[in-house]
Amino acid sequence: MQEISIISMIFTAALVLISLFLVLAPFFSFDSYLSFVSKGQDSSTNKEVLLSTLNELEFEYKMDKISHADYKNLKKQYEAQVVSIMKDEEEQLTGQKVDSDLMAEIESEIEATMKN
Repeated sequence: MQEISIISMIFTAALVLISLFLVLAPFFSFDSYLSFVSKGQDSSTNKEVLLSTLNELEFEYKMDKISHADYKNLKKQYEAQVVSIMKDEEEQLTGQKVDSDLMAEIESEIEATMKN
């Protein structure tokens, strides 16, 4: 009889610990794990994710789910990340750095277009 109570206590303790983990796990951030996983991905995958995120962002803006200011800020951040990835890809393809003056001119044209 005493043997059954020890087994049931161990089982109950394990069940409580598993339940606590499942309840409390979403409250802890796993940013270090996510950044490690994202570093392992190639740049084309990251670019595709960012482009699909931009599409979703535009859809949410058109559905009036986010404000105009938030839309502009997020869009600018995501586009900057895509530009950075595209620069890295270009450097890898050509084996040389992209002309900084040319890139500054292109970026200013993009910003002028975005302001309109």
